[in-house]
Amino acid sequence: MSDINRQKIVDSVPQKGFFGHPKGLFTLFFTEFWERFSYYGMRAILIYYMYYEVSKGGLGIEESTALAIMSIYGSLVYMSGVIGGWLADRVFGTSRALFYGGILIMIGHIVLAVLPGDLTMLFISMVFIVIGTGLLKPNVSSVVGDIYAPGDTRRDAGFSIFYMGINLGAFISPLIVGEVAKKSFHLGFGIAAVGMLLGLIVFAVTKKKNLGLAGTYVPNPLTPAEKKKVSIIVGISAVVLAVILGTTIPAGIFTLEVFITLVGIFGIAIPTIYFVVMYRSPKTTSDERSRIIAYIPLFIAAVMFWAIQEQGSTILAAYADKRTDLTFAGLEISPAWFQSLNPLFIITLAPLFAWMWVKLGTRQPSVPKKFALSLLFAGLSFLVILLPAYFGGEDSLVSPLWLVLSYFIVVIGELLLSPVGLSATTKLAPAAFSAQTMSLWFLASAAAQAINAQIVKFYSAETEMMYFGTIGGAAIVLSLILFVISPKIQEKMKGIR
Repeated sequence: MSDINRQKIVDSVPQKGFFGHPKGLFTLFFTEFWERFSYYGMRAILIYYMYYEVSKGGLGIEESTALAIMSIYGSLVYMSGVIGGWLADRVFGTSRALFYGGILIMIGHIVLAVLPGDLTMLFISMVFIVIGTGLLKPNVSSVVGDIYAPGDTRRDAGFSIFYMGINLGAFISPLIVGEVAKKSFHLGFGIAAVGMLLGLIVFAVTKKKNLGLAGTYVPNPLTPAEKKKVSIIVGISAVVLAVILGTTIPAGIFTLEVFITLVGIFGIAIPTIYFVVMYRSPKTTSDERSRIIAYIPLFIAAVMFWAIQEQGSTILAAYADKRTDLTFAGLEISPAWFQSLNPLFIITLAPLFAWMWVKLGTRQPSVPKKFALSLLFAGLSFLVILLPAYFGGEDSLVSPLWLVLSYFIVVIGELLLSPVGLSATTKLAPAAFSAQTMSLWFLASAAAQAINAQIVKFYSAETEMMYFGTIGGAAIVLSLILFVISPKIQEKMKGIR
């Protein structure tokens, strides 16, 4: 609605009530807490559900195929955020987008929890969760921004509190769902569905009182002519897609392997197109073109980093299940519990890093050097996993502390890259493409997992040392290259630090 300006939205939100922050932060904190509880709980057991034998409650899919599906799933989740953001901006606003998204996510988990387990039901549930997460994830953060006035000094602290909710949900859920899944995978998925239901209830019950007008407006609504054009394009595309799938799937042409390959191509092609369009646009100034050039090596570094970090839910999850001694200090450990390590270390270390950057001030490393260091730690996190196999052999079970150390090292890299990358993206983005450049940053994760879908098939007990050594070594080499060229990148950034 064009008559609703930013200040009217802020004025409609009670500005005190949640640790000195707007009351709306309570609604968004717990909505996102339960959504992340739901998502990470499901993700912690999904890989095991796919490759465990049918007699153990799984689907009995070949492990390499299950690892590839998991990677493609992660890639599509990030890609769908672009569509979710567009729908919120042009069709129904962020508030309705995240509510609809939550409903779709819950339905996806219910499909996994209630319906008979087979590959068809798995893919149906994934479609619901991918679309739902694309609607919810980017838009809930946008609503957080809406509840603060542009000059409000509480904004950064508010996002920090919100970020804590994300990681608390991600930390707790694998511990609960992983334990329950020992008895039944379907019960574990059911708990994930209940988590999303609680998030929806919190949002629906408190949004009117706490959020006011935040998220209710459509920033750039489609005109009647545009609606007609979009409807025609979507309709034709749906028919063409149905015809293609209806003929190629029965004929054995469109297979799972073909789909994985296509997602891999899109994962690389979409960000490439973004870069070309932004660089060649007449709306982009010469300084902004220089910054786009500077952003390209940072983007490539981010893809390399996330390719390693995201294997925590695929390769390292399988490693936890099959190569790790799951008895420690008299306790029987669920392999899913290791998925709680990443958010636990982020919660613990993030305040330390924030303090460190403030303390260093102008003496802190440049953005390219921070990215180089993040790649160094990512590479080391994989090389660490080589050591137990080197010393104890490929057939012996290794101490869980090796996995703990690997997750710890990669989180150090994540804290050097993720918040820094978000900040750098906002600074380096051309003015005409600020929102799209933020979408581009998230596409680095999509590209990384699309690449992972191609490379995880090379992992096995026999190739373990070669796999971790090659990928870890490649990350370290790229880190050194980035460190060497960082002065050139900094020069291209045209005064941005």
